[in-house]
Amino acid sequence: MQLGLGTAALGRPQYINLRQEEPNAQDLKAFKEQGFAVLENAYNLGIRYFDTAPGYGLAEQLVLEWLQTKNDPNIQIATKWGYTYVANFDANATIHEIKEHTLKKLWEQWEVSKALIPHLRVYQIHSATLESGVLDNKDVLDHLAFIKQEYLLEIGITVTGANQLAIIKKALDVTVGGKQLFDAFQVTYNMMDQSLDQISVELARQEKKIIIKEALANGRVFRNKGYKHYDGLYDNLERLSNKYGVGTDAIALQFCGQMFPKSIILSGASNITQLQENLRFNTFRLSEDELQELTAFKIDPTSYWEERNQLAWN
Repeated sequence: MQLGLGTAALGRPQYINLRQEEPNAQDLKAFKEQGFAVLENAYNLGIRYFDTAPGYGLAEQLVLEWLQTKNDPNIQIATKWGYTYVANFDANATIHEIKEHTLKKLWEQWEVSKALIPHLRVYQIHSATLESGVLDNKDVLDHLAFIKQEYLLEIGITVTGANQLAIIKKALDVTVGGKQLFDAFQVTYNMMDQSLDQISVELARQEKKIIIKEALANGRVFRNKGYKHYDGLYDNLERLSNKYGVGTDAIALQFCGQMFPKSIILSGASNITQLQENLRFNTFRLSEDELQELTAFKIDPTSYWEERNQLAWN
């Protein structure tokens, strides 16, 4: 298991999440400085994989500026195309991002993102869906294949929603010039949505890279009075937290890491304290019995995503 840093919370002051701390979005200079500090601390703590996107507000540009201070070929960057951030850091915005899986958007965002080379290793379709038709868009797929060959990158998709398995299966069948296009799959996986288990053997057989996002279920792994139906899970997590002397976040990350030991697990830390707490995942290992206890708390993916869709941007 490798811990990577996702930068959604570093580039925009709001995200779909349940959390107690509210970032100060009024001072963008200070907000940017904090994001830079989190990147620097992550590097100093041993993290070498960083995931970003143009749809994350300032994040991609922040990562690019931070890279100018480094001379380390081991730093790996993943970015995406397909979303445009439109909230303009307005706390009252009703629309935060717009999806556009067109060839025009791919050209536009690639022209900016390619500045991340040579650290750029993975280029992904941001939240590929069946509805957007991106996996059937020959022009888009051909251009991604060109980028893959010309710049020696891994091409991936990120998936979101109750049908993420169907999207992965379709992506595995996409070929350009007789060769599979997609190498990497960034997928939601946590103690509540364990649907990735159903295709994990096939992904491993095909030697695909797995990147796990939302390991903390957008904050739902933390005890919340609004989610009494998770009290059994909360009790179990708190017992394990006390046993191992770590936070709930570390338990959740370790769970994902042991279930997918060859994967990259993304931390969504928005500040240094959260990052340090996340990294305590590597101070212990869960027993087989404890893993089995936690897997028992999975819920139906449809219910999981219906609940997630009700979360507000905060």
